Amino acid sequence: MAAIISCNCYSSLAASKWINPRLPTKGSSFLRTQKSSSLWNRQFLPKCSSQKHVQCQLQNGQKGRSFSLKECAISIVLAAGLITGTPSLDGSPNAYAASPALPDLSVLISGPPIKDPGALLRYALPINNKAIREVQKPLEDISEALKIAGVKALDSVERNVRQASRAFKQGKTLIISGLAEAKKDHGVELLDKLEVGMEELQQIVEDRNRDAVAPKQKELLQYVGDVEEDMVDGFPYEVPEEYRSMPLLKGRAAVDMKVKVKDNPSLEECVFHIVLDGYNAPVTAGNFVDLVQRHFYDGIEIQRADGFVVQTGDPEGPAEGFIDPSTEKTRTIPLEIMVDGEKAPVYGETLEELGLYKAQTKLPFNAFGTMAMARDEFENNSGSSQVFWLLKESELTPSNANILDGRYAVFGYVTENQDFLADLKVGDVIESIQVVSGLDNLVNPSYKIAG
Repeated sequence: MAAIISCNCYSSLAASKWINPRLPTKGSSFLRTQKSSSLWNRQFLPKCSSQKHVQCQLQNGQKGRSFSLKECAISIVLAAGLITGTPSLDGSPNAYAASPALPDLSVLISGPPIKDPGALLRYALPINNKAIREVQKPLEDISEALKIAGVKALDSVERNVRQASRAFKQGKTLIISGLAEAKKDHGVELLDKLEVGMEELQQIVEDRNRDAVAPKQKELLQYVGDVEEDMVDGFPYEVPEEYRSMPLLKGRAAVDMKVKVKDNPSLEECVFHIVLDGYNAPVTAGNFVDLVQRHFYDGIEIQRADGFVVQTGDPEGPAEGFIDPSTEKTRTIPLEIMVDGEKAPVYGETLEELGLYKAQTKLPFNAFGTMAMARDEFENNSGSSQVFWLLKESELTPSNANILDGRYAVFGYVTENQDFLADLKVGDVIESIQVVSGLDNLVNPSYKIAG
């Protein structure tokens, strides 16, 4: 479907209609977002509901409101990518001239966002080693080179490989010096494999074997990511005291989520590999791993699949989250956002509420299959068990022009089979979620407590 949205430009920028989605939530037929002077005040992902349909509505522009190019662009983004259901027009389109407002234009033209989940996870690590990043970047750029048809792509691939190899040789000493002492032997072993692998990739290119490039690139980037993880020396900060006794993931973990797909003869079941990032979301990721170990998600259905997100985690009965048997109350966690450039997350407030309008999040909603915690619309600290995966491509939801960044806690990315998320439907069943690595990074696990 298509949405019509007014984005009128005069000699100065003007006000426009704003999209005001109404999404279902338990306890009310529809939860209507409130008008605000800021686009970012609108909430888009309340918790799941037994109701399955979504309505959207365009609201009148506000008289005398300043309207920037960034907001105009985001309005178009919303119309193109965030509407689910049939929009209706409410009132006549009246626009009023306003003074020019251009301070955020640079954000929109700052270049394409990174949308590969592996790259996002590598850049999210709490390290500062330029030498390894100079090896990483040209290896990642091979993906762009492979978009060129035929063997012509190999010329660009060769330049990337040579650049990575040169950076490796020049920076190897600095890379080794950046390894954590306790992990140095393992890191050096990985670097030896990386060096050999780049030589093998160079030979693949010389043999003009295009089909072998992508698998070898994936292998090399795995080595790079593992080396970078070996540069992290312990957990880099203290979680605030009020959350310190909660289940915390102090590092990373990976889970495999097996989904039984109904009514799809070409896809009976699928296993999604998900990397959870406790460095940037220890409370959120720890809560999820703890629930996985309780088998909370085993047998639960996909409860929302509307082309925008896939969502699950709403248990049967009146509760909207996990009921902790030790307290017989819903266990909730705070909103947790890591801002790029900061040493620790902020808790309990959106970036807008903190006035950080231009701040980038360390874990942005860029990748297809970005995983985040759902929450009540007007309560930041109401996340419990409901999670969602973003399906929209990052061209429609770019970093820092994305209404979700800084409002919902991202804590992981689907790194394998993420494309199949789009095939999931309401009623498909999560057969199991299993932790396949990193369980030793979970501290304060409540699932081990009797009762």
